[in-house]
Amino acid sequence: MVRRIDVTGSDGVNLAAWEFADPPKDRAEAGQAPGILMLHGLMGRATHWASTARWLSERHRPVGLDQRGHGRSDKPAGGLYTRDAYVADAETAIEQLDLAPVTLVGHSMGALTAWQLAAKRPDLVKALIICDMRASAIGAASQREWADWFTTWPLPFATLADVRKWFGEDDPWVERPNPSRGEFFAEVMAESADGWRPVFSQEQMLTSRATWVYDAHWEELAQVRCPTLVLRGIDGELGRAEAQEMVRVLPRGQYAEVEDAGHLVHYDRPDGWRRAVEPFLEQLAEGYREPVSP
Repeated sequence: MVRRIDVTGSDGVNLAAWEFADPPKDRAEAGQAPGILMLHGLMGRATHWASTARWLSERHRPVGLDQRGHGRSDKPAGGLYTRDAYVADAETAIEQLDLAPVTLVGHSMGALTAWQLAAKRPDLVKALIICDMRASAIGAASQREWADWFTTWPLPFATLADVRKWFGEDDPWVERPNPSRGEFFAEVMAESADGWRPVFSQEQMLTSRATWVYDAHWEELAQVRCPTLVLRGIDGELGRAEAQEMVRVLPRGQYAEVEDAGHLVHYDRPDGWRRAVEPFLEQLAEGYREPVSP
């Protein structure tokens, strides 16, 4: 079962959270099903976690959040798309949905949000999974490349098949055919009067990205005290050396990688992703400790 739960964000923005399993009937049952909040990356949406949520729901209470500007959540023109706003949204979602102490699972930008929240509110966070997100500054050149890339999108797409083909084969950023990438982007398209367009604003995505690409985030990473898994795709954006340095900086860090996976690890290689994540979650179940107070 998947059901939508409305969450009020930090500045009144309406956010769509998605419960991927039957909700606990009472607090006792909730205690038997540890909460997991899944945070997608830039341009993503909560439904990208659906396959992960299916196996997580066997032992956990998995919830996905459409972050502001994404999915079914509000996309206010001129709204706040800052790091503080994204972190505050995740914080209030945990509190409103009674998920604490929660395990945060974040991909890319969502992973940064997750570790910034874990550093800010260790009382809410039991554990953390960082999926293919760098702690180093990415830089101005990357932001320019993204702005240029957005102009290459042949919008509107006539059909979803055209979406899948372009993002899976024809996109200049695709080195070899990648059908799962095409499917990933098909999930973030909506039909309009003239064809298929993204459910997000490209301008808002660049605004959001600009709040973190120019800065390094090592200091906040070092403040994360809970058990943390740093996971990367072999062909992803997070290199092995940087990932292992992130593990070294983390007081309770662990490392994992998924073969034949790119940046979209959980979506691209769901079986390999599960094999990498499950042992970490099993460790938590066996050796759970109360989270550190703020």
